[in-house]
Amino acid sequence: MANQDYDSINPTTEKRHRQLLEALDRNGRAEDFENIVKLLSPPPDIFQFAPLRALTNVKIGIIGAGLAGLCAAHELRKLGAEIAIYDAEKERIGGRVFTYYFDRSKQYYGEFGSSCIPVSHETAWHYIDLFQLNTESLPSLRYNNFIYANGARLRQDQTGENITDQLYPYYELTEKERNTPWNKIAHFAANTMLNGLSPQLRTEILQILPEYSEEYAAITRLSNRRVFELLGLSQGAIDLLSAVDPFIGSILNVSHDKLLSSNYSLDFMNQYCIREGMVQLPYAFYDSLMSDDPLEFEPPSYFLGKVDFRFGQAVTGISENLHTGQVDLLSRNPKGAESSEGFDYVICAIPFSTLREVSMSPFFSNRKLQAIKELNYIDAQKTISLCKKRFWEEDTDSGNMNGGISVTDLPIQSILYPPDHITCSDQEESCSSDVPGVLVMSSNLGQDSLRVSNQAVNRYYQLIKHNVEEVHGLPEDYLDSIIQSHQTVHWSNEHWSRGAFYMGYPGQKMNFAYSVQQPEYHGKVFFAGEHTSTKPGWIQGALSSGKSAANQVAMRAAQTK
Repeated sequence: MANQDYDSINPTTEKRHRQLLEALDRNGRAEDFENIVKLLSPPPDIFQFAPLRALTNVKIGIIGAGLAGLCAAHELRKLGAEIAIYDAEKERIGGRVFTYYFDRSKQYYGEFGSSCIPVSHETAWHYIDLFQLNTESLPSLRYNNFIYANGARLRQDQTGENITDQLYPYYELTEKERNTPWNKIAHFAANTMLNGLSPQLRTEILQILPEYSEEYAAITRLSNRRVFELLGLSQGAIDLLSAVDPFIGSILNVSHDKLLSSNYSLDFMNQYCIREGMVQLPYAFYDSLMSDDPLEFEPPSYFLGKVDFRFGQAVTGISENLHTGQVDLLSRNPKGAESSEGFDYVICAIPFSTLREVSMSPFFSNRKLQAIKELNYIDAQKTISLCKKRFWEEDTDSGNMNGGISVTDLPIQSILYPPDHITCSDQEESCSSDVPGVLVMSSNLGQDSLRVSNQAVNRYYQLIKHNVEEVHGLPEDYLDSIIQSHQTVHWSNEHWSRGAFYMGYPGQKMNFAYSVQQPEYHGKVFFAGEHTSTKPGWIQGALSSGKSAANQVAMRAAQTK
């Protein structure tokens, strides 16, 4: 059934484009607008590669029911393919899109995985529009929240004056740095390399090519820390940057390309979330794939292929069967029973961190095998809690906090506040600070994630709780009477993820990005997932890669028929 409220709730394409263009103009890069929209737009429609019913009676196996695998199945089904989707998870769908609900009515929830969609991510919005999912705007990341660093507590502000006035004395800055406003230092660090590339060279950031320009390639071979050093920032300035922006602090040793990619398309500005949880997107794919007559399809539904979900079935082996000409997938169910089935084509849409233990016969190409062994998956941890009241919204001298993020140099790195009261009026009783709310107590990356999570559950929960109290200036154990329930996900300990998302070390994009996308077994095994995209860690990357892999299969099938 069509969503009657969709057009009145969600941003139009024109509005999103206007937001992006205005933000780029403020950053002095309005000329990048058309390139960004083009590069992040959905891959071509699958019917450009094969006609209707082209894959009738063609068997396709998809490994992984995350967004990449679901998207690939959604597209291939249009051509009549018979699709089996294997996923080792038996309790949920969506991969690293993971919404946790505290109550059966699903009123109180938090996100353990992807939690937002920038306006520039065209492929993500293509599917949000297709399924008519309701969204809501998220507040600015700098929305009157706390910075707690070096034992000093201050409020975030748009100008950065609070950092300049209150934090500079704690760090060993050069005289020039002490006399430079914070916003200028932060912008200089994050954007100098980006702005040093021409508009045409900047497009390489969002492309996967067999070869890149030397100007861009040279930057991707540098870590963030090395870039900051080459720019002349002191170690004190780098320390301060890490404290007030824990995201940068956690990725100092990864390729500067990650910052180039985020800043090029302004991923941390003008963000939206999906109402009732980000998992509504994989649910929408699932409902469509299970329906005999999904409304979003234009072709007659009787041409659609059938989809079979194999939940709880972990693929343990991939082999090329020279007798049948198919690819055999060996899988194991939760009880340990093994089975094998042949497919005409396979799309592998699981992280390389888990593909590492899947047997192959014959082995994939050497470059692919090296990528599977070497690609860096950054760790991440989130702890969310259902609070009896919203202590963060209670009146303070500087105004309460509603939505946004507080950041700290403590191990928790960041605290995220629910945005659902931002548009409330003072008269609405349901918007009182005395009503329950879900707080992301800790969202961290990298070494802090490992060090917080790799200890006894009660011990790291106490650490997180005390960090939150410290950031907010609350008495020790104050939250004991406030927190009703809490949950944690540590992505490196999630058996079917073993890491949060791909974040390349210096040189990894040059060495592996192109080869990772290449098919194996004479064009019968294809690859999808955020790690195969130019937007790793984002829903955009997963969806774009899934659609691209489906197109590759369609094109290959059309060529061989």
